Amino acid sequence: MLFPSRSLDGSPQLTLELDPRASGDLLPRILWAGVTTSATAAPGGYPSTFRGPGVPLLGEHAHELFTRPHLIGHRVDAPGSDAAWSTRFTVDEVSESDERLVVRATDAAAGLELTAELEALPGGLLRARHTLTSTGTGSYHLAALDVVLPAADDLVELLDFTGRHEGERTPQRHAITDGLWVREGREGRPGLGGATLAVLGTAGFGTRTGTVLGAHVAWSGNSSFRVERSPDLGTTLGGGELLQPGEVVLEQGDDYATPWVVFGASEEGLDGLASAFHTYERSWPAHPQHQPVVLNVWEAVWFDHDLPRLREIADRAARVGIERFVLDDGWFHGRRDDTAGLGDWWVDHEVWPEGLTPIAEHVRSLGMQFGLWFEPEMVNPDSELYRAHPDWILATGARVPQLHRSQLVLDLSRPEVWQHVHDHVHQVLESAPVDYVKWDHNRELLDAGSAVRGGASAARDQTHAFYRMLDSLRELHPDIDWESCASGGGRIDLGVLERTQRVWTSDMTDALARQHIQRWTAQLVAPEYLGAHVSSPVAHQTGRTLPLDFRAATAMFGAFGVEWDLSTASEDELSALAAWVELHKQFRPLLHSGRLVRPESSDPAVLLHGVVSADGDQALLAHVQMDESASNRGTTVRVPGLVPDASYALRWVGPVDRRATSRSVELSRGGPTEEVEVLGAVLGTRGYWIPRRRPETVTLVHVEQLG
Repeated sequence: MLFPSRSLDGSPQLTLELDPRASGDLLPRILWAGVTTSATAAPGGYPSTFRGPGVPLLGEHAHELFTRPHLIGHRVDAPGSDAAWSTRFTVDEVSESDERLVVRATDAAAGLELTAELEALPGGLLRARHTLTSTGTGSYHLAALDVVLPAADDLVELLDFTGRHEGERTPQRHAITDGLWVREGREGRPGLGGATLAVLGTAGFGTRTGTVLGAHVAWSGNSSFRVERSPDLGTTLGGGELLQPGEVVLEQGDDYATPWVVFGASEEGLDGLASAFHTYERSWPAHPQHQPVVLNVWEAVWFDHDLPRLREIADRAARVGIERFVLDDGWFHGRRDDTAGLGDWWVDHEVWPEGLTPIAEHVRSLGMQFGLWFEPEMVNPDSELYRAHPDWILATGARVPQLHRSQLVLDLSRPEVWQHVHDHVHQVLESAPVDYVKWDHNRELLDAGSAVRGGASAARDQTHAFYRMLDSLRELHPDIDWESCASGGGRIDLGVLERTQRVWTSDMTDALARQHIQRWTAQLVAPEYLGAHVSSPVAHQTGRTLPLDFRAATAMFGAFGVEWDLSTASEDELSALAAWVELHKQFRPLLHSGRLVRPESSDPAVLLHGVVSADGDQALLAHVQMDESASNRGTTVRVPGLVPDASYALRWVGPVDRRATSRSVELSRGGPTEEVEVLGAVLGTRGYWIPRRRPETVTLVHVEQLG
């Protein structure tokens, strides 16, 4: 049998071939996972050739699986409990529809029930999870429960991501060899260096070429990705939640559900896989239908909050077309630097004697929304909350975890702590007209035990408590938009993304570094979620001086914003910034709904990327000259996804400063012009040509169908 039996929205669909004969003492076996088209299906609806040995829905040692089992655990304090370490489930029920497959199975000897769920998603993705229920006496200690799919033998390379603070999502790849590859995230959040995705592909796969199969764990806590190749069974790909020792102990009647593990496949390289994820994200109820242009004042004023100065910045922001003004860290009790105040969520009346209403109302009077920064999960030892409740932190035993950024983590799994933080945040949001919340999370979970669990790990409970708090506040304040931030990009995953309207992509605002960070974060996240800000002329993080056109064009393709003290900007700079804001607004409907494309570049010094509309009637392409080229050949830009027999006009639209560079677009070196007319098929195969530019230059070309 094939699952799913049809695509939800016409997108190329990841399809599983399952052995229909599996029954009784055998769980259904997935023989193959990939994109099935009419050309690869036999008349009966099944792939025309046997694809390989495959893998059971749950791999068990008892069925001659000598690779890492998908379920690891054991039972204690019960007669015959030693048998539960190795399961052998028997199928009780299989139910199937076009969009959902559910398999229920039992191992009476182990005292366990298993429910495996598979769901088809918009965009052609599949998601899967397992739920394990303890039916036996005693305690079942769960160590791991993974969701795993087989991969075709021609998927021979693996890509995932690493990184650091201000350098997130750096791609890395290597050949797949026999044995087990595991990437674990133990920070209590996906992490700045987290894997994000594990993608298997054919040799040399790229952004536009190759067959790929990818997995993402949709979970904001600890996680694990796995790729394993066996001489007998071939390659498997999967993942799940990383569980600390003693974190999940199931008593009789208790159950545990894995996070959803989301899988996608593409025969159009990494861009096809990205498109599948973006389509799914755009189907969510919380998806931002309109992403306002933001000014965040963090890099403008830091902790120095002064109402007259902030009003001046707001006035200038409104002049250049900003739509949302965000007051960052420093507004609450005792918060004059980053060593004090976290946990004391009430307005500091020494700094704001009339509360936040004066700045919020001034911002709104200018036609902008007002946003506010919080970090609800954290506490400084130098705070009223910690002095009153030092026992409210996550800690293992009596010792206090090492400080990081002068802060500790509150134990939100404790009801009284959760309620205290929730109510104080709610009261602040009630006290002033707030339209937007930037929710930060600036340290990892270390020694994250809970006193209510006897010091056992509470990382999992903490993640669920965070979800509950955010969900409750969203329900109480349905008109507020929410941003996920964690030292920049440390908590970016589908679990938090479906609850928010924006993520802060990275604390790195240097536009040159941001080109790579945004390029690869978009492998998972649709561009309209990715906070991308125009920084000050000299980047705070690197000290590098970059031209305004390069900074603005880098922010152009994401959730456009500004992170710059506009009170220091000249009139010429304000005029140029206003032109960029207007250009972004002009193309925002396309940028925030179209398909991401990253054409391959023949020049290592040049990055190419853009967005093509869903019906192929227009596109916006960026030629990014990152560094000095080694040759004078220039670069050809091919535009995929257009209508082959339609005619298109190509127009140079950026930089907005006409003095920055010559406004030349050339088709196959046919001569420079500000507008070219050409067929879509020609643009897809021959493309247009951009001459060598100066380093730190972005050239934008708009492609629009004629007639």
